Amino acid sequence: MARTRTPCSEETVNMNTIASPRTISEVRIVIVDDEGDFARGLARLLGRRYPDAEVLAVQSGREALQLLAEKPVQLMITDLRMPEMTGMELLTQALGLQPELSMVVLTAYGTIETAVEALRAGAYDFLTKPIEPEQVFRVAAKGLERSRLLEENNRLRQILVRQEAGGELVGEGLAMRQLKQTIAAVAQSEYTVLVRGESGTGKELVARMVHHLGSRATKPFLAVNCPSIPENLLESELFGHVRGAFTGADRDHKGLFAAADKGTLHLDEIGDISPSVQTKLLRVMQDGEVRPVGSSKSSRVNVRVVASTNQDLEALIQAKTFREDLYYRLNVLTITLPPLRERVEDIPLLAGHFFRAACREMGLPEKEVDPKVLTWMAAHPWPGNVRELQNFVRRLTVFAATDRVDINLVNLVQQGGCVPVTAALVGSQGRIGEYKTAKEEVLAAFTQSYVHDLLAQTKGNVSEAARVSGLSRVALQKILSRMGESAARFRD
Repeated sequence: MARTRTPCSEETVNMNTIASPRTISEVRIVIVDDEGDFARGLARLLGRRYPDAEVLAVQSGREALQLLAEKPVQLMITDLRMPEMTGMELLTQALGLQPELSMVVLTAYGTIETAVEALRAGAYDFLTKPIEPEQVFRVAAKGLERSRLLEENNRLRQILVRQEAGGELVGEGLAMRQLKQTIAAVAQSEYTVLVRGESGTGKELVARMVHHLGSRATKPFLAVNCPSIPENLLESELFGHVRGAFTGADRDHKGLFAAADKGTLHLDEIGDISPSVQTKLLRVMQDGEVRPVGSSKSSRVNVRVVASTNQDLEALIQAKTFREDLYYRLNVLTITLPPLRERVEDIPLLAGHFFRAACREMGLPEKEVDPKVLTWMAAHPWPGNVRELQNFVRRLTVFAATDRVDINLVNLVQQGGCVPVTAALVGSQGRIGEYKTAKEEVLAAFTQSYVHDLLAQTKGNVSEAARVSGLSRVALQKILSRMGESAARFRD
């Protein structure tokens, strides 16, 4: 039995009688109906209403699901009665692909029970045919606003998760507010970014924020500390190699640029790469193509580069150790991180954040911090910046005998990291514990404090740390393994 259709044409609408909607950016609406004229007419109607949105018309559930698999959609209006795949079947599969999608179903007058069934299955709203333009606009506006709120809530939840994991910049002072605004603005573009700042200011964290706040957030983010890889291997690590390219190359390796395709690659300490690697990196950034070591073929990549350095690149250019043309390729957008001494007002907030994190890591109750400790911290120069502050807070947490951190403990730790006798011997019940247990705890605390300071001083360079400590490289690596610690965390 043929179904009766009411043509949906924009000419039937008096646009002057309807309030203009808010401006929509990067919004996508999909109309699904097996009768193409109806679907296209409804798409034209909504396209006039939302000129900045992409409004698409398809004639089957299969086509709609293909669109959902390729790109985000905020609003989908679908007929319920369609051949091959019904609107109910499409509803279930579409929400499985994009849970934040607002689905609106079309049903013939007199079949409201079907619409109620669709609402129970997850549809946001329904429209009855023949449809009225004002009704379509009202339902579309509410559906789009719902999707926007769901996406915003999801984004905020992700930010909170990253904050709890230490993945967000902590601070509310003027310098940090300006930095966060800069990061947010830079993240909206696709241009190359150069992050500059002293060691310990959080350059990798900023690189990750640029990625997560941008359009590539769902794509790979890869980071490499350039000076940590020997010069003869860095080219292979970045650009890949083919089997037999050099001794030990027993299989193909696609490299970080290929692995980060459509995502972001963070090149940390870019000022330390050799002139030969600089030349090859420049070629990749100019042409958008990588050629693995030993290969005669190039392949295209779409990678956003975020480079970082604590060095004076302009001075390196003058010294002829850094290519000027590569500098200009990297320095499209610049983010400069302030040292901790220039945002003293944030130190109490940072200290509280690090104390909570350290207590979580060690399975301890939160510490009460004496205001005198925070005053001392605010007056301390912290040449190692945020990383030095974080490591100092960790030492205070390890050596604290009670749930309170006072200035006496600060003085003891400052005088060389000596463990107070009470912290070493007195257990959680206020009584002296067994000698063997107390000794093990003292040694473990000393080892953790010593290794953290050692790696902070040597910036995560294991060879240099072994030389300074008098340990062999193998012995130091075994200690790191027992502690579950990674030297890479101390590199900036």
